Amino acid sequence: MGKIVEAIKNRGPLVSDGAWGTFLYEQGLGVNESPESWNISHPDRVLEIAQSYVDAGADIILTNSFGGSPYKLEGYGLKEKTFELNRAAAEISREAAGERVMVFGSMGPTGKMIMMGEVSPGEIREGFVIQAEGLAAGGVDAFLVETMSDPQEAEMAIQAAKSVSDLEVACTFTFSRTQAGEYRTMMGTGIEEYLSMVKGIGVDIVGANCGNGTAGMVEIVKEIRKLDGGIPVLVHANAGLPVYRDGKTIFPESPEEMAGQIRELVDAGANIVGGCCGTTPDHIRLIFRYLNRNKDEING
Repeated sequence: MGKIVEAIKNRGPLVSDGAWGTFLYEQGLGVNESPESWNISHPDRVLEIAQSYVDAGADIILTNSFGGSPYKLEGYGLKEKTFELNRAAAEISREAAGERVMVFGSMGPTGKMIMMGEVSPGEIREGFVIQAEGLAAGGVDAFLVETMSDPQEAEMAIQAAKSVSDLEVACTFTFSRTQAGEYRTMMGTGIEEYLSMVKGIGVDIVGANCGNGTAGMVEIVKEIRKLDGGIPVLVHANAGLPVYRDGKTIFPESPEEMAGQIRELVDAGANIVGGCCGTTPDHIRLIFRYLNRNKDEING
C-alpha cells in the first residue's frame, strides 16, 4: 500500500490545496511568462504560495509544474530546462510540506493533439518521462496526472510516471455535463471509459478536477462510485461555475459556500478534497476545519 492510500485508510478524508495560477499572476507573473520558469527565477514567491496552503491545513499540496512538459515549455524557449524546472518545482513544495504534508507532482496536458497527428504517442510519453524524472528527483510523494481529456495522452503520462519510480499515480479528468445529462470530456470521453482506461494501467487514485463547482463534482463522484466502490477518489472543484463580470472571469463560490458542501462530497465517496480555479487558502482553511470538526461523524 502506497503512502497516500495508506493515509486515506488511516486518517479518513484528506484535504488538498487550491489554485496556483491566480496567485502567480497576482505575484507579478507576466502573461508571456511560463509559470514554471518562476521555480528558478522567483522560487521565494512560489514557496510563499505552497506555504500558504500548508498553513491553511492542507494534507497534500501540488507542485508548480502543471505546464512542465517539454511541449508546453517549448513555447517559452524552455524545453531544454524541463528536468531542471520540474525538479525545482518539487523541491519548493517539498520544502513547504516538511514532514507532515504530502506532495503531488502535477503533470498537465501538453496542448498537442495526438489524434490530429501533431505529435506521436511515443514522443508525448518521452516528454512526460523527463518531467516525471525531474519531479521524482525533487522529492514528490506521488504523481498527479490532471485536467486530462484525451485518454491516449493521459495513458502516456501515467505510463511515464510509472516508468521512472514506484510512487503512486493519481489521474483526474475534466468532465462537463452534456445536454443529454452525461458527464464527458471535451474529447467525448465518458466516466466509464475513463475508469476502464486508468484502472487498466494501474493508477492508484482516480477523480475529477476543474470544469465544475462542488455540486457538479458530487454528481461525478456518485457516477464513479456506481462503477467502483473502493478505489480512492480525488476531487479538485472550482469555486463555483465561472461568471464573466467587468471584463474578468469570476468564480463566485465563497469559502463558506464551498466548505458547506464538503460533507455531501465526502458522503458521495470522495477521499481527497481540494480546489481548482478560484479557490484560495481561505477556502482550504475552512474545508480543513470542517472535515476535522466532523471527521468522527463523517467516518461513522
